[in-house]
Amino acid sequence: MKLLVCVNKTPDTTSKIAFKNNNTEFDPTGVQFIMNPYDEWYALVRALELKETLGGTVTLINVGLADNDQIIRKGLALGADDAVRINLNAKSSLNVAKQIAGFAKNENYDIIFLGKESIDYNGSEEGGMIAEYLGLPFVSYASKLDLNGNTATIARDIEGGTEVVEVQTPFVVSAAKGMAEQRIANMKGIMAAKTKPLKVMEPVAFEDVTVAIQYELPKPKSAVKMIPADQMDELVRLLHEEAKVI
Repeated sequence: MKLLVCVNKTPDTTSKIAFKNNNTEFDPTGVQFIMNPYDEWYALVRALELKETLGGTVTLINVGLADNDQIIRKGLALGADDAVRINLNAKSSLNVAKQIAGFAKNENYDIIFLGKESIDYNGSEEGGMIAEYLGLPFVSYASKLDLNGNTATIARDIEGGTEVVEVQTPFVVSAAKGMAEQRIANMKGIMAAKTKPLKVMEPVAFEDVTVAIQYELPKPKSAVKMIPADQMDELVRLLHEEAKVI
């Protein structure tokens, strides 16, 4: 099996988010970055499991600048064989998808994995875009993937239940919770990652058609109001006049 896993760098969930330049750019100052958990815990680990069972290779791909290398090396420490970084600070999901598809189009990957979404923008966009650029089937929100020859049986999360589909390789799949169990790199893997190939490539030409013009933080949460148990009328009044459904 020849497998490609798309990995993204995201802020840690505990990071305090701010913007700069009149709220037109994300401010990375003081932010701790991690590999996107859906890419790491589910997409990458399931790809590694398939490699261990069926043989083959796992390649990581990332679109970003040199400060992404630490995140990529973590994926190599977990067991990926090599990695590619497209040297671009992309401003849109479509550009990211274009760069990944541009690399993958002549590589004949059996499966292209990515997480169901990144925890920063929560867009769930790249998977479908990559598949469209490559002319491949796309299965989203997969919670289980079994492979028999060239046929994959995939369970995917839908509202109120689970849908089971079959698809022939090659295809693109986005991984959700349940696809695999999180792994922790051991010392042997960490040491080996230092010498595994990480190829840096220049991006293909692309003009962004969507550009973010401004960001804004959500309004601070209001303080909790404590209502004594014997003041039910006041509670009812507040629920009618001040409570908001979010």
